[in-house]
Amino acid sequence: MEFHPLDRPVDAFQRALTAPLVELLCRRALGSHIHVLAATELGLGSYNTTYRVELADGPVILRVAPEPARQTRTERQFMRNEYLATPYFAPIAPLLPRTLAADFTHEVIGRDYLVQEVLDGRPAPEVLPGSAPDARRPYFRRLGEITRAVHGVRGPGFGAVAGPHTDTWSEALVRCFADNAADLDDLGLDASDVRAVGDRAAQDAALLNEITEPRLLHGDLWHVNVMVSPDLEITGVFDHDRSWWGDPAADWTIWMTAKKPGTERDAFWETYGPLAATPQARRRALYYRARHLAAVRLERHRYEQRERLADSYTELGEVLAALDSGRIGPA
Repeated sequence: MEFHPLDRPVDAFQRALTAPLVELLCRRALGSHIHVLAATELGLGSYNTTYRVELADGPVILRVAPEPARQTRTERQFMRNEYLATPYFAPIAPLLPRTLAADFTHEVIGRDYLVQEVLDGRPAPEVLPGSAPDARRPYFRRLGEITRAVHGVRGPGFGAVAGPHTDTWSEALVRCFADNAADLDDLGLDASDVRAVGDRAAQDAALLNEITEPRLLHGDLWHVNVMVSPDLEITGVFDHDRSWWGDPAADWTIWMTAKKPGTERDAFWETYGPLAATPQARRRALYYRARHLAAVRLERHRYEQRERLADSYTELGEVLAALDSGRIGPA
């Protein structure tokens, strides 16, 4: 078979497979009759190790999770979370890749892996930059429709889809900040600001618990996890391993869209609908911003993005200052 791995440092977080191992995993998952012609490692993702594998009867995607010992508390068993969450994404099922096989036994390799169908189109990051801003407006309108459909799904409790679940939204957020801080401690990074936000979230429990109905959040729905046609029609959505139950306003898509008002991203709100603008909603949004900043801090450290890592401390400091400048609800 032809094999095209990426040139990664030997200590890279994403651990490459050998050609024989790729072939072995495909045959275990799809049958010993499978004939593997070629495999090319894909580089857009930043967590799983992913290959496009050319089989005699067509291509598939092989995704392999990090070893359990290398998974943080906030990223534990992401692939299993995605697998369990997929039925809840029924409103957008035609856009999702069909999972052909999953193996969580660790009998062949000490890592979870999935084999999925190949979606039509090209990754949005390869197409969007070459288009004019106005040409992207239909893309964002469609993204708003898709996000609204996902957020319409109700869940059994707050937290990762696979669990554990909490009865209240404040409990889920406080736990998330505590786990994130512990992950940063493990890496030797200062986590005092993340703990401070968690403390304030506990104090603001009544405010956070105004959110009483858990809704499905994709967790990572943005360009890197979207496939598009040449005219920017969305043809696929993937990688919902970060999916969880919570307040729709806390989803990654909402934060990323709201970061650049007055641009083509505003078309998103035409189909999604406006966000609540009450003082309570604005204060909750500060906690959601803090959660995203704490999560990306882990990735920025992992990929040695030192300047952006430092920025996360500045930005989280701004969130803390805003939280301390005014309180909604009981002191």
